[in-house]
Amino acid sequence: MNRQSLPNDGLPTPQIGPWSLQKYRILGLYDTLFSTGMKRRWGLRVYIDLFAGPGRARIRGSRQIVETSPLLALRVPDPFDRYIFSDRNQTYVNALRTRVEREFPKADVRYFAGDCNCLVAEILAAVPEPSRGRSVLSFCFVDPYGIGEVQFDTIRSLSRYRMDFLILLALAMDAHRFQRLYTASGNLKIDHFLGDPTWREKWRQSRAEGVDFRRFLATRFALQMKHLGYLDTGLEKMMEVRSEEYNLPLYHLAFFSRHERGYQFWDQVLRYGIDQLSLFG
Repeated sequence: MNRQSLPNDGLPTPQIGPWSLQKYRILGLYDTLFSTGMKRRWGLRVYIDLFAGPGRARIRGSRQIVETSPLLALRVPDPFDRYIFSDRNQTYVNALRTRVEREFPKADVRYFAGDCNCLVAEILAAVPEPSRGRSVLSFCFVDPYGIGEVQFDTIRSLSRYRMDFLILLALAMDAHRFQRLYTASGNLKIDHFLGDPTWREKWRQSRAEGVDFRRFLATRFALQMKHLGYLDTGLEKMMEVRSEEYNLPLYHLAFFSRHERGYQFWDQVLRYGIDQLSLFG
């Protein structure tokens, strides 16, 4: 990822923490491996971003402006055949459209403004239908603001297509921080995150065995993905991102695919893109 600061173009540019540079470096590496590696294996490759934002952000505490997930995906050497960008903020979607049309006027892009959990049918309708002579493979980046922002039912609906996922799990900065609130009776945040209304009984059993809440959620989420047909994702393959100032855990990036080829790409990213692999080590 290019860390040189971009000029201010006058469009919305929200602030992000400096640790986000690591996330975008990892994503950019995977985008490149996926788009190039699958170019001749699949008829069409589709990139989906459920929390796309406006395409640029400013690093907090500096004047540095960087490109974020949608523009990084558009800038790969072998572009995807179609891009689908969604964000709940209409202003951000408008800014993203302006930037994309300015930088990538020939790209095939579909835009959606609103809650992705409510728009999943429309998003899926924008994915090209496979046919006898045309196969379709999608890669979906899910970068929510917190636990439950994307419901597991949404992931389940998307998974009916041939689709790999890279999902940000806000296990430390959200779930661990608000554990008492989210585990309280009547709070449905974790129900939506896991797609499992029976999780509390499983949590009581795990807590009695000394399991950390973050580890419990990561394990249960991976198990839910396995139920959808995705290959087993070990905790050691979930990339932990920490704050640079205090070295505190913030969130984890979890990759899911139904094919070993996807994990081969992810292993390369882990090997060359980050310094540490352990989830809670």
